[in-house]
Amino acid sequence: MVMSNDFIDMIEPTPTLHSKKCRIIAFCIEILLKYSIYAVMAAVWYKYDFFLSLFALMLSFIIVGIIRSKLRNSAIPLSQREYHYNDKGIAAWYTAKEICYDEIQ
Repeated sequence: MVMSNDFIDMIEPTPTLHSKKCRIIAFCIEILLKYSIYAVMAAVWYKYDFFLSLFALMLSFIIVGIIRSKLRNSAIPLSQREYHYNDKGIAAWYTAKEICYDEIQ
């Protein structure tokens, strides 16, 4: 029994960034999404206390998660949002669609 609506939509591949400026921007966003929670934790630990740094780690994890989801939802096409993307993919999509849109066209 074959249903008429059993098909897989064609997905748009992750955009490739051609200019050096766009690749640097995407790399900076990727590093920010990956390691900013640890930088915040280390800064709070250095300035204040270990227990406050654990609180800062949890709080920054939540805040960076919200930022990551906002970047993902603003740049990735609606039909592809159900797929999993790592930080590099989210940074590439956001940079290509929002910052370097003229160079992709």
